[in-house]
Amino acid sequence: MIKIICVGKIKEEYLKDAIKEYLKRLSKYTKIEIIELPDYSYDIKKTLETERDSILKCLKSNEYLILLDINGNEYTSREFANHLEKIRDINSNITFLIGGSYGVHEDIKKIVSEKISFSKLTFPHQLFRVILLEQIYRSFKIINHEEYHK
Repeated sequence: MIKIICVGKIKEEYLKDAIKEYLKRLSKYTKIEIIELPDYSYDIKKTLETERDSILKCLKSNEYLILLDINGNEYTSREFANHLEKIRDINSNITFLIGGSYGVHEDIKKIVSEKISFSKLTFPHQLFRVILLEQIYRSFKIINHEEYHK
């Protein structure tokens, strides 16, 4: 099972359509759940604390928690697929976390299993959700030795 916890809602219809498409494609390989949490616009400290509390309510102790973080480990698509497969061998409950506009609270960073970066570039959080789903889908195609465009 893969769970994606996202701070913030998707507003653009074209992104909602892309997300639906990748969820449909992924249903062949795994159960996937997306949890959208509200984003807040208090001062930075209060926002991070409020979002931390919301995130913690969604976590279970048996999950392998991956924080998407610009300072995390970087992988090629093939390396990411191999890494995902290794994680699934030890824990079938994988959770990806996309933080809010201020990132995530330090308390969250302390409990993650690892941090992964898809790029040193900064992406809009709504668009990044599509990118993450596409890379997870690509990983399952690689793991299953199925053809996918390069």
